[in-house]
Amino acid sequence: MVDALPWGVKERLMQEKTALGFYLSGHLFDEVEREVRRFAKRPIEELLDSREPQLVAGIISDFRVINGERGRRGVFKLDDKSAAIEATVDEELLNTQKALLHDDALVIVSGKYQPARGGFEARFNVKEIWDLTAARCRFGRYLKVAVDTSGGARAPDVAALLREFPAQREASEFGDLVRGLGVRLAVRQQLPEPVVIADNADPLQGASAELHLGDAARFYPTDTALASWRAQAHQGQAVVVYE
Repeated sequence: MVDALPWGVKERLMQEKTALGFYLSGHLFDEVEREVRRFAKRPIEELLDSREPQLVAGIISDFRVINGERGRRGVFKLDDKSAAIEATVDEELLNTQKALLHDDALVIVSGKYQPARGGFEARFNVKEIWDLTAARCRFGRYLKVAVDTSGGARAPDVAALLREFPAQREASEFGDLVRGLGVRLAVRQQLPEPVVIADNADPLQGASAELHLGDAARFYPTDTALASWRAQAHQGQAVVVYE
């Protein structure tokens, strides 16, 4: 047998679909479900019969473009393992977000749910759509990074990380919009020996604090960017905080 690196989850599933026509050992949603459920909490099978917009996430399949009386629209299945539902996007969203709309893509969508009625299947009318990186910017509060400088350990090179993964700027009718996620450092330092600061007080073992770096220290949270932050964080602890 050839000595080769094992496939990742996504690549293995994609190869299974190419060979068999379906996923065999899992679902593409498995890899992102834990993070996505922190902000898109409602599974497709639990969508409410409501006029209010709802936020759901899933994997696109059977994507196609249909020409109708009101213009073109995109139609696809959205599947999060709990259930699959037919979803539609209008021509404007189809044109502006066409890079996100293809089979096997993860999308997070906001829109109106139409339950099955009168012989018609349930449908989800999409009004907004994001990929995971954009959803982190939209729904995340900040990236919390563990820093422990005890024993001379090095802190993350924040300036270099911000230069490598800068926030994105988009021109709009209201001026430039900044797409990015803030950073908060959870700093801890353990003293080599406990220090007594008062006769009846417990010895001081160390100190900890959280430092919010402010709006100037925003970065674009791609998977690669998050992996770079984790590589420099204490014990790999760098997580997006959503609540």
